[in-house]
Amino acid sequence: MQNTRSVYTVESVTSGHPDKVCDQISDAILDACLAQDPKSRVAVESFGAHGLLVIGGEVTSDAKIDAKAIAEAVYRDIGYDEKLEIIERIVKQSPDIAMGVDQDGAGDQGIMYGYATDETPEFLPLGITLVHRLTKGLEDLRRTGKLRWLRPDGKAQITMDNGKVKTVLVSTQHAESVPYGEIRDALIEELIRPVIGDLKKVEIFVNPTGRFVKGGFEADTGLTGRKLMVDTYGGIWPHGGGAFSGKDATKVDRSAAYMARYAAKNLVANGYAKEALVSVAYAIGHAEPLMVSGVDEKGGDLSDLVRNRFDFRPKAIIQKLGLRRPIYLQTASYGHFGKTGLPWEDVVKM
Repeated sequence: MQNTRSVYTVESVTSGHPDKVCDQISDAILDACLAQDPKSRVAVESFGAHGLLVIGGEVTSDAKIDAKAIAEAVYRDIGYDEKLEIIERIVKQSPDIAMGVDQDGAGDQGIMYGYATDETPEFLPLGITLVHRLTKGLEDLRRTGKLRWLRPDGKAQITMDNGKVKTVLVSTQHAESVPYGEIRDALIEELIRPVIGDLKKVEIFVNPTGRFVKGGFEADTGLTGRKLMVDTYGGIWPHGGGAFSGKDATKVDRSAAYMARYAAKNLVANGYAKEALVSVAYAIGHAEPLMVSGVDEKGGDLSDLVRNRFDFRPKAIIQKLGLRRPIYLQTASYGHFGKTGLPWEDVVKM
């Protein structure tokens, strides 16, 4: 793995972005199931569009939940007050899938990746940490009432050039009455400058079309799992393709990606690499991975070290990281990695 990323661009979206609304609804349903029945098997997706929300998936659990009420509560808490028609289609997990999981095997085939770098305290590339701060900052400015004209939907993008911020783009939903100049000036002073610092050589774009009044499901559709790069490593490093939100830990799309991040972060934190990329692959119903590999920033092979120090069998991952707890709603906005308090972000001595 040679580090050739002298120039790269990454993005983030607010909790009110329609795709992220769907991620949060799916993870809130998952958490509600796990709170009552830690062994719940959940695969729930949400789709929202223009006054309609559809919740569908498979749940095998002793939990008694009201998915519609959970979805409504999440939607209101994010900051939307539009009326929603909610349709639910949730059934039990297919016995063909359950058969393999019952033997502690992987819930599906797939490839998962984990990455870490010593570039920041979060063990993530600087651009990723900054762009999440911008979108989280938008939400904080709205919720605290400091900028009362802000609305829930929004996104940000940063281009990095040799470790320096080259461009910043912030797009935010806003009240119709506020003039563009006020929006731009306020976001530069209250958001962009505090996050980025010196702006002398930074090109700044704020609401490039000049207007962003309609947002959320009123303006666009949303779907669980459609912001995979925002969830992980910004497209700088690979993503296996499987979404996270709405899935319990028997789905290796989620749990193995978390374990791969845990392994990569601990390799870097313990001095085995400045950057580490860990990858793992599974066959449905089989506990032992088909592949476990690791590489450092110079292309050095860390595979034996990864295999010897980290157990990637699904049951072992669940036990090691404590993944049967209702901890997932907090992951559904502003990235699944780099946050304190999440078990796959823990650092241990190797």
